[in-house]
Amino acid sequence: MQWAGLRSPAPAPNVAWMGRRPRTARWPHGMLPAARRAVVASAAASDANSSSNSPGRDEEREEVTRKEEEKAAASLLMRSQKYAMLKQQLAVAAQFEDYKEAARLRDSLRSFEEEEPVLRLRRLMKKAIEEERFEDAAKYRDELKILAPHSLLKCSSDATTLGIRVQVRSVYIESRSQPLKGQFFFAYRIRITNNSQRPVQLLRRHWIVTDGNGRTENIWGVGVVGEQPVIFPKTGFEYSSACPLSTPNGRMEGDFEMKHIDKAGSSTFNVAIAPFSLSILGDDNDVLL
Repeated sequence: MQWAGLRSPAPAPNVAWMGRRPRTARWPHGMLPAARRAVVASAAASDANSSSNSPGRDEEREEVTRKEEEKAAASLLMRSQKYAMLKQQLAVAAQFEDYKEAARLRDSLRSFEEEEPVLRLRRLMKKAIEEERFEDAAKYRDELKILAPHSLLKCSSDATTLGIRVQVRSVYIESRSQPLKGQFFFAYRIRITNNSQRPVQLLRRHWIVTDGNGRTENIWGVGVVGEQPVIFPKTGFEYSSACPLSTPNGRMEGDFEMKHIDKAGSSTFNVAIAPFSLSILGDDNDVLL
């Protein structure tokens, strides 16, 4: 088929048009058939792109993304459970002085840690920061955000409110965990330092615990470890506690309700406990405060 160019007739000499004549859509004069076909193809592609942005397509993409995220989370859960089992078996082998088995499990753990994507990306990010390759560090960080967002949260936190400093450190306890039953046990140690000029008393605690599936639980209690300690200026109070979890990773945060005791009728105030991770993978520092 040969395309025929469409032309509007030329106006008669010395005749003025009294209005704008509707123009008939036409191919540019002299356009070759191949070029015309290219224009048609481009228009079709544009229509396809427009249809791909329809609400139906958006929902399909969201569904695909959700399934990919669920698949990644399930894969991470399986790897984390395997890692937890290896650590537990190593602890048992060492306890019973089965050194041959302990050596085998140690090598298995090292191999796992070298291949585990989360641990590998954290090592690469740390090395990039040390070498001041900040673009590479940002790339590894972004990959971690997609693969395991919780892994960017440290197993420690440090926050100060009105001169009251709260430091926390958590660790995974293999001996009290049962990965096959979905039971993971984490211990944490808290140090409260009064850097203000007034004595305070810790009255109540409030914890927000979130597991790896995003389920959140609020926990309130009187005091800590059965005490409502008084903390004088330039002194501190430390205690240890624990948190069972149904997933191999999660997070905790919360606050302490306190009051100044040097003046009668003082109102209470909340001291923040900054978020920290509960993770069997730990981080760069697995030592309690």
